[in-house]
Amino acid sequence: MDGILAIHKEVGMTSHDVVFKLRKILKTKKVGHTGTLDPEVSGVLPICIGKATRVSDYVMESGKKYKAEVTIGFSTTTEDQTGELVEQKIVNEHTWSTENIRSTLNKLVGEIEQIPPMYSAVKVNGKKLYEYARQNIEVERPVRKVFINSIELTSEISYVDQICKFEIEVECGKGTYIRTLATQVGELLGFPAHMSHLIRLKSGGFSLDQAVKLDDLREIVEQDKLQNVLLPLEYGLNGLEKITINDEDIVKRIQNGQKIEKHLIDEHKHDGIFVVWYEEKAIAIMDTYEKNSALYKPKKVFL
Repeated sequence: MDGILAIHKEVGMTSHDVVFKLRKILKTKKVGHTGTLDPEVSGVLPICIGKATRVSDYVMESGKKYKAEVTIGFSTTTEDQTGELVEQKIVNEHTWSTENIRSTLNKLVGEIEQIPPMYSAVKVNGKKLYEYARQNIEVERPVRKVFINSIELTSEISYVDQICKFEIEVECGKGTYIRTLATQVGELLGFPAHMSHLIRLKSGGFSLDQAVKLDDLREIVEQDKLQNVLLPLEYGLNGLEKITINDEDIVKRIQNGQKIEKHLIDEHKHDGIFVVWYEEKAIAIMDTYEKNSALYKPKKVFL
């Protein structure tokens, strides 16, 4: 039982809850998620099973897409709808036009800096930030650079009870906090803000319409149809460059962990990591050998 499942995590469950339940459903211990989703967030959560756990890091590196609701008018301790009120500022009806909001969102496209929320799992001095937060201890948080591919305004701008709400879709790289992004939108507009709802639409090359809920998966397993939804390990490597080789001797050398002269595999001799394929199967992830730039070395081999 090796492959990747796209699970539709529902609100109220942690990512660890999903892994725990999957181990029971699939009757296997080798199950790992590819990055957490907060309990109040629903959406696609790729899960690696068996040998596919070896590619979980590469699945995590793939881009993500979210649908979020931004609320302008007050901020919270957690930067989302679950936190306590921190600051409030009345928003007057029609304070901003649609173009005002769009131009503000465009300012956050590209590489930006974020400070992780105090209620997050980022570690400072070996301790998770949310552990400090629960003890009311404020610590200096590391500034991180993240990449925002796009932000689209996907709803009307509504004004209710002296607050403003609208929905956005965000495509972004690893490590982006959408709730922090919502507060940054507010900062650019000069108002306190938070993220009031979030769904993850894509992750690791999987979209929400491919994802299976746990209750449905139980039925699929009972009907012995798991292979209909379990995708091969190779699917988790779609974000890496692919080079196909046909030389069986080179394949054997790679599978034995040997270093290979670059010109035997890749005429362009590039320096990034890539996947070597043979007979429509991924056999290894390769990288430049740090002691000799004319050689590639296998980082991971899939026998």
